Amino acid sequence: MNLLTNEIENNLNNNNELLKTEDQTSFIETSLGKTINFGLDIGLRAVLPDCIEEQIIEIKDTLLEEGFSEGIKKVISSAIDFGKSALGIVTGNFENISQVQTAVKNGGIIDGVSDLVDTVLSKTTQKGMLSYGMANTIRKGKNVILDSITNKIEEEFNSQLDAAEKLEKYSNNWKEYYNAHDFDGMQKEYDKMREKLKILIPMETTLKQARVIENLHTLIKNNGKDFNLTEEQKKLAELLI
Repeated sequence: MNLLTNEIENNLNNNNELLKTEDQTSFIETSLGKTINFGLDIGLRAVLPDCIEEQIIEIKDTLLEEGFSEGIKKVISSAIDFGKSALGIVTGNFENISQVQTAVKNGGIIDGVSDLVDTVLSKTTQKGMLSYGMANTIRKGKNVILDSITNKIEEEFNSQLDAAEKLEKYSNNWKEYYNAHDFDGMQKEYDKMREKLKILIPMETTLKQARVIENLHTLIKNNGKDFNLTEEQKKLAELLI
């Protein structure tokens, strides 16, 4: 019993890097932060079509360094908290991606970004880091920037929903190959699962199923691809998650 337990536990410690429980809020904040950053980049290019690449990069870096980067963290955190409250999620994590999408949408994230753009533009002009003319041009085109950010956020959630659907498909495929004792097929689906897990917001249900699959997969692999596992091993694969 202890030897079998140690076998699975050692596997988790050595090979479970992609399936470890990551703080859900931190993951969402990081993902949304990158998405908003990308949307800002696209928006600035649309608003400032006559600027060369180096100018766009310099303007964006100035905005990020003078408060946008730090401020967006607070905007996202506030939006998530407000959105959770609106959904009645007082404690704990989101249960699915649709909940996250609704919370972010209802949390006022775009309004927060809009206020942040105004604040940072005022700050940079007061410091002489941006000319008033440039700041006014960006301010007049703020809706274009906000639309760009909104579109990127929607794309991110569409990508999340697509990845979640594919993960479920790959998991079901893995189970079919498992029942057919086809390890090569299992490995193919297992590799595809891990790729989707890299980008998916961590959900407890998703991670739980993935860990069970990983435990069984590795037990069979370490058993010389022999599917003759004991009932004890199979139960441990489900218990040690």
